[in-house]
Amino acid sequence: MYLRATLASLFLALPAFAQDLAAGDAIKAAIADKTVQGSMVESGAYTEFYAADGTIRGDGYTGTWTVENDQMCFNYGEGASCWSARIDGETVTWVKDGKDDGTGTLIPGNVNNF
Repeated sequence: MYLRATLASLFLALPAFAQDLAAGDAIKAAIADKTVQGSMVESGAYTEFYAADGTIRGDGYTGTWTVENDQMCFNYGEGASCWSARIDGETVTWVKDGKDDGTGTLIPGNVNNF
């Protein structure tokens, strides 16, 4: 009985995490025409503007972004890399392989004129 109750509680907890992840339309709505300033676990600090047309503009570089299968995909010319996202107001948390991989603050417009 204890094992069954434990498995049931784990099973019920899984959808809660999945529900925390934003769907594709929510990602697009939160990101388009916003500057995101934050930090990634592997690469450190970043500030980028995500134009509604799918262009990424940073300090001295550009790229493209798309949303595929409820993940945001970034391409800087070397192939796309994709992350799931949790969005809470003005904060986005990037999730890779089920682990938090970075965060950012959503700021309306291209505040750095990239």
